[in-house]
Formats: sequence, C-alpha cells, structure tokens
Amino acid sequence: MSLEQTVNTDLKAAMLARDEAALRSLRAIKAAILLAKTAEGAGGGDLTQDAEIKLLQKLVKQRKDSLEIFQQQNREDLAKKEQEEIAVIEKFLPKQMSEEELKAAVSAIIASVGASSPADMGKVMGVASKQLAGKADGKSISAMVKELLSK
Repeated sequence: MSLEQTVNTDLKAAMLARDEAALRSLRAIKAAILLAKTAEGAGGGDLTQDAEIKLLQKLVKQRKDSLEIFQQQNREDLAKKEQEEIAVIEKFLPKQMSEEELKAAVSAIIASVGASSPADMGKVMGVASKQLAGKADGKSISAMVKELLSK
C-alpha cells in the first residue's frame, strides 16, 4: 500500500477515534503529498518511495525546528502539539539508525572514500547522504562525520 493510501486509512480511523493529534498530523502529510504530486514537473503520478521518505523527513524536521523554538520561548502547550505530531509522522518513516549503527556506517564510508581530515568532509557527506537517506537525518550524519574526521 502506498503512503497516500495508508494515510487515508489512518485518517478515517483517527476521525472515528476523535484523535486530534493524529488528525492534525495525517492531514499535514496528506496536504504535503498532494502538493508534491501537483508540483510543477512532478508528472501528476504517484510518488516514489524515496520521495515519500524525503517528504516525511521534511515534515518531521519542520516540526522539530518549531519544537525547539517553542521550548526556548517556554510555550509548552505548543511544544506538546509539535511532539505529538512528530510521533505520528515518525510512524511512517523507516526505523532510524542508533548512534552506534550510524557511527559504524559512517566509519565504513570514510574508509571506502579514503578520507583522513576535516577537509574531506564534502566527499564523505555526498556518499553518506545517499547511502543513509531515510535511515538517519542529515544533521546527525553531518555531526558524526565531523566527529570522526576530527580525530
């Protein structure tokens, strides 16, 4: 089943259960899917699995950024809503790598590329971003690459 079909099914269930957090999140996902499908150059067809993952990651990133801002401003009511939405959206993403798994994967990439100093970060990030897409967010990949190359 495609992401869109899954979201529609879950949306109906959330409506029946009167789950406000799930409704907000699922409606946001559905809107993002519709925007992506109707965007210029999208062809109007179904989204690929990679495109769906990128779309969901973008939604999670937006909410994490908002969450950070709300926490800085001591707006716990709004922060709670963002956390609820993040939890719902992350259900549709593949399982994220743990820090140990990420460290092992990045170490292997560094070895295969032959990087040895922080100046090689661009080479490593290019490969790492492609290989680890959907399994880890770019911020954690970047931080791990920086940490391993600075040793």
